[in-house]
Amino acid sequence: MSAIEWRVEEGCPLPMGATLKAGGCNFALHAPEAQAVHLCLFDNHEVQVAEIALPKKSGKVWHGFLPGIKAGQLYGFRLYGEEQPKLGLCFNPDKLLIDPYARRLNRPLFWNKQQYQGDSQAMMPKCVVIEDDFDWQGDAKPGHQLADVVLYETHVKGLTQLHPGVPKDLRGTYLGACSRPVIKHLKELGITAVQFLPVMTSMPEPFITEKGLTNYWGYNTINYFAPDARYAIDDPVSEFKTMVKTLHQAGIEVILDVVYNHTAESGDGGPTLSFKGIDNSAFYLFDINEHGAVDFSQYSNNSGCGNSVDVSHPYAMRLVMDSLRYWVAEMGVDGFRFDLAASLGRDPHEFSASSGFFRALRQDPVLQHVKLIAEPWDIGHGGYRLGHFPSNWQECNDKYRDNVRAFWRGDKGLTSEFATRLLGSRDIFKKGHRSIHSSVNFVSYHDGFTLHDLVTYREKHNEANGEQNRDGHGHNVSENYGVEGETRKPAVVELRERQKRNMFATLLLSQGIPHLLGGDELSRTQQGNNNAYCQDNDISWYNWKLNERKKDFLAFCQHVVALRSNSVLLRNLNLEDDSYSNRHNVISVGWYRPDGRRKVEDDWHDADNQAFAVELLGGDQSDEHWLLLFNASDHDVSYCLPEIPTNTGWRLQLDTRYSKLKDMPEISVTGQFLQSDKSISVFRKRRK
Repeated sequence: MSAIEWRVEEGCPLPMGATLKAGGCNFALHAPEAQAVHLCLFDNHEVQVAEIALPKKSGKVWHGFLPGIKAGQLYGFRLYGEEQPKLGLCFNPDKLLIDPYARRLNRPLFWNKQQYQGDSQAMMPKCVVIEDDFDWQGDAKPGHQLADVVLYETHVKGLTQLHPGVPKDLRGTYLGACSRPVIKHLKELGITAVQFLPVMTSMPEPFITEKGLTNYWGYNTINYFAPDARYAIDDPVSEFKTMVKTLHQAGIEVILDVVYNHTAESGDGGPTLSFKGIDNSAFYLFDINEHGAVDFSQYSNNSGCGNSVDVSHPYAMRLVMDSLRYWVAEMGVDGFRFDLAASLGRDPHEFSASSGFFRALRQDPVLQHVKLIAEPWDIGHGGYRLGHFPSNWQECNDKYRDNVRAFWRGDKGLTSEFATRLLGSRDIFKKGHRSIHSSVNFVSYHDGFTLHDLVTYREKHNEANGEQNRDGHGHNVSENYGVEGETRKPAVVELRERQKRNMFATLLLSQGIPHLLGGDELSRTQQGNNNAYCQDNDISWYNWKLNERKKDFLAFCQHVVALRSNSVLLRNLNLEDDSYSNRHNVISVGWYRPDGRRKVEDDWHDADNQAFAVELLGGDQSDEHWLLLFNASDHDVSYCLPEIPTNTGWRLQLDTRYSKLKDMPEISVTGQFLQSDKSISVFRKRRK
């Protein structure tokens, strides 16, 4: 069909993107510096059937209305204008561009050097005009309070690719992630929110693609609206919505890991795929030269990926805000985890807790109630910002990670900080100003060792990544307990399993939001790889075949999550000296030495002191009374337990010395208790 057969009308500049209306479709694209914007239409075989100049420019937006366009139409843009990168202009009509507001792409995007050269049309997926006719069937979001959140980080594909209970045609997909076996596992574990690694359309980097690998994690986004087609069977939009709806029906929230700090277009010399060829100078952040002027030849690289999105610019901020609202209002998600979130607070170069982006988020009626989790740093100047985000944010706490790992490894002099991390890291998230749930506590994350590998490897083993083991973080705070890698030595295996129980239990007994790395409960290993971003294989996929030892650990994890979920104090401690809330449920928090005496300042500074107890005494709003014993030393410790009324006793609720729950005795203790080396014991006051 030739272009002359298409009639085009002026249309309107809003809304952005492709919008179906009565009799046709309106197209609108922000491209203020372009001399012409051509809309390219394709048939279902991706053969171009028309190239139509949008007839009208209103301010900074080009637009046009095409009668007869229906849902399913494939399209893309070609822009005409000056190609002067030193002036920030990168127009090249040979490059077919993805609509920044496209809701769906017809296929995944992969780098192909040969197809990119010259006219890139063959390499590029096509945007799809969609019509929102999904039946949510009265879907209601679970709306969990922060105190009730147990967060499970996972990957759409890795979660189900090897699951024997998931139908083969659903494995590795959105529909597989909400299948009955998966939901059953999540519910039995006690999960209230699933945090998916990036699902927005991305493109694996050219350098990793040319090595025969891929960006499995998906942290190389190229479109902020379209769910990635690589996780879909047919229609990624409806299948993603089905996943959200099904998880909601099970009482599980959906949190998306989002990458608004950079894109797949990289820096100078990177491919032109979308934003760079539309409004390069507005969308990206550039360095300032010695004369104080913007240097368009130097993309700011606060992300470490070649470019940084300038969220302080009105266009970029609007695009990001529109994207966030879309995922909440149209796709049904409950919150976001922001990758390198410090970049979003740069206004434009320096971080500010009152940046325009943070202010816009806080006042937005669609977004003001969603869960906002920050990775509170980037690699730019002044980029480490843990504790500096606005009070409506939660923050991933790497200080918690490092201290808990080191404490249980046996490093000395860490007891004081460990106690601080246990009660919400109030040295970072100040009382009266931040909620006790501000800290997202984690021991393992996707970028690092799994929990099993933390106790199995002292060094990283990333040879499979093809970079001679130079990639990945060298500071792992891990231990192998005598053997590097897997072993059958009973003593080593027993100690490793106990240390896994210690770290997992600490995570669930700490104030703040517990973040579980999906697969840790299955004793998942990445074979010592602490940077498995390019491993779309058994290294990253979950192995659901569990031996007896792994089944025991899974049962332990389920027990500890339930222990937290069934307690008010263990998940929502309101202290009298914290004015953030006017409701208090604790009369006192007591810290004890093993001899039963209350700890004094010198005790906290004793480097050899690796054992202590904490007592939580509930008040008017909670009659709970807990005693938690921690012993990171390599010898048993005799505890003198706090005195309680004669008709009551300290009932053992958890003891990490036992690998099997059935072996844990049902005892009620008063007076003395001998705690095992490297273990946690949890008691609750009960009537005898």
